Amino acid sequence: MNRRGFFQTAPGLGLAALPAKASDDSHIYMALDGVPLTTGEYTAILSRLKIEKDSYSQHGVVAELEKRVAADLGKEAAVWMPTGTLANHLAVRLLAGEKRRVLVQAESHLWNDCGDCAQTLSGIHMVGLAPGKATFRLEEVEAMAGRGAGSRVAVPIGAIQIESPVRRKDGERFDFEEMRRVAAWARQRGIGMHLDGARLHLEAGHTGIPVRQYADLFDTVYVSMYKYFNAASGAVLAGPRALLENAFHIRRMFGGGLQQVWPYAAVALHYYDGFGERYRKAVETAEAVIAMLSKDGGFDIARIAQGSNIFRFRPNGVNAPVYQQRLQLAGITAAAPQNDWFLLRVNETWNRAPAAEIFERFRKALG
Repeated sequence: MNRRGFFQTAPGLGLAALPAKASDDSHIYMALDGVPLTTGEYTAILSRLKIEKDSYSQHGVVAELEKRVAADLGKEAAVWMPTGTLANHLAVRLLAGEKRRVLVQAESHLWNDCGDCAQTLSGIHMVGLAPGKATFRLEEVEAMAGRGAGSRVAVPIGAIQIESPVRRKDGERFDFEEMRRVAAWARQRGIGMHLDGARLHLEAGHTGIPVRQYADLFDTVYVSMYKYFNAASGAVLAGPRALLENAFHIRRMFGGGLQQVWPYAAVALHYYDGFGERYRKAVETAEAVIAMLSKDGGFDIARIAQGSNIFRFRPNGVNAPVYQQRLQLAGITAAAPQNDWFLLRVNETWNRAPAAEIFERFRKALG
């Protein structure tokens, strides 16, 4: 790939300020939430930035990123975490305190994909609600609260976690009005609220609801730094200063106080600047392409109900794996199809070509 001139940019500028890549780099990656960077591209970005190093994941560019994320979410403080797993775990641990019962979606990442970390390492009793669904209702929360309070030994709820959008439901969003109901109920009862907002900025780009409006409903919010801010790893957990001011001690206790994380934080901050505007434009392009594909008899489109950046796509009259190969040649990378359907993701790379050109690539791949 010819990348001459791509990284001729001033320190701290976001992707929108970068000069256009060479003509052969209009490739669009629809298999990911973010921009896939080669090791050469990643290190080239670092070489162009003025970076103040951190010490054990504190100070320097890490502190700058924490401050930026906290401000955008309307929180007093934020702390870098090496993974989203640790961010979610520590959030519910801190919020629950001595009240060890925590409610989550049965489809959530913390319930399914973290090796029972909160249960094993923090003695938290996790309760999964609404299996098979992205949204649980307030009535389900009230029923579980009543059951715990009515037990021979009362077991109060210490915290509630909501993940939105939900990865296991192909990016389906937790219903926002139901989110507001649950948050109001919890606040009245002094129950902590945590948002697994790993992909929160993607959801906001599709709903038009500012990220701060989501965050206002929760005590703590976690945002991924690698899924679409393109760091090699990392997460940021934001919340009240009194709750998080000593979280770096707990982070180290769990083995997460890495000696230096500036190569992650610097790239995350680099892409964080201006992301909302860039992603809004990508969504506009994607919606225009989807509209054109929907009107064309060569394709089927199925939108995710309450969806975010993922939609289902199927070409007609062509073998799906063959079509995937042709798409690649036409400048579009898609993940392998499932039962002839592709799950396509909207990300910043949709800004690399006009909607009409992207549509023509889909047409060209039909053969």
